[in-house]
Amino acid sequence: MSMKKYLAALAIAIISLSAAAQTTDDYTFTEASELTVLGKVFPDTPDPYKRMDYTKHGGWTKNDIRLLDMSSGIIISFKTDSPVIAVKAELEKADRTGNSGWATRGFDLYIKKDGKWVWAGVKHAPDDIEKSPVLKLVENMSEGSKECLLYLPLFSALKSVKIGVESGKTIIPGDRPFRHDIVIHGSSFMHGASTSRAGATVPAFLTRSTGLQFNSLGVSGDCKMQPQFAEALKDAKADAFVFDAFSNPDAATIEERLFPFIETIQSTHPGVPIIFMSSIYRGNRNFNVKVDEKESAKEKMAEKLMKEACRKYKDVYFIKSDASCPDHETTTDGTHPGDFGYYLWARSIEKPLLKILRKYGIR
Repeated sequence: MSMKKYLAALAIAIISLSAAAQTTDDYTFTEASELTVLGKVFPDTPDPYKRMDYTKHGGWTKNDIRLLDMSSGIIISFKTDSPVIAVKAELEKADRTGNSGWATRGFDLYIKKDGKWVWAGVKHAPDDIEKSPVLKLVENMSEGSKECLLYLPLFSALKSVKIGVESGKTIIPGDRPFRHDIVIHGSSFMHGASTSRAGATVPAFLTRSTGLQFNSLGVSGDCKMQPQFAEALKDAKADAFVFDAFSNPDAATIEERLFPFIETIQSTHPGVPIIFMSSIYRGNRNFNVKVDEKESAKEKMAEKLMKEACRKYKDVYFIKSDASCPDHETTTDGTHPGDFGYYLWARSIEKPLLKILRKYGIR
């Protein structure tokens, strides 16, 4: 790009940000979608805070739409020299589940320090009003420009998110700090159920740890290798796929859908690695014989079919996941881990993932 074209593009960006900014006595607010949006499997959606353009693919159920409307996994990258960072949001709806309000309706901020992403602050919108007050995430920071990542709520559908900085200070789009585009599609585990913060999910841990961009398409309770998801993922921009595909479906569903799911994805992504994770051990099977039998049947079916799949299909892999520690104290509700469990899960798959990805020049 010539210098003349670069300056023209920069001027347009500044004008656009100025139009999106709103100033109060204390803050200048900028709509987050005018900054750098990361983490979306499908970047071009009519609503920047939702994860799917339903006009491009059919077959969606009401539950699919409810979950895909949530902003789980979406990250805003920006730079600012403000000593304070705040958020003001309008919520379309927030899921009323047992998940922490900090994760369900919360905005989770990280700032780069000494080359690493360090947690900086979190606040959540009240659950009884659509329009939140100003949520001050961090204040009294030292002078100088800061690189920031804002993780959006896991279980809310958003109308608007505005990031506030001190009046007179600047906020501009951030860099794209992570490399490649890796789709990670899965159950409530990948969606982030029972985390305390939006930045404490498996995809988030992996992205910050590896420097690779894991774009999350977690759909709580709704990841069963359905044809509509396979058809949509055919159009995803992906250097690799990672699937938590065996946590939600029963053994019969796994047997019915696994191979067609693989073949649909591979029809438009030849030569792209497709990596399946085993599901994790759930604490609610410790003493419940029926749950233990069901989970055992799922595990055995997944292992049996993945051995066959890895022989039958090129570029297909199976790795083991583990979200537990020796005393099995990482569960929150018998099904989902807490933050530490998700951290252990990410750590358990990081090395096997990187080993596979390096074969494809993804590093």
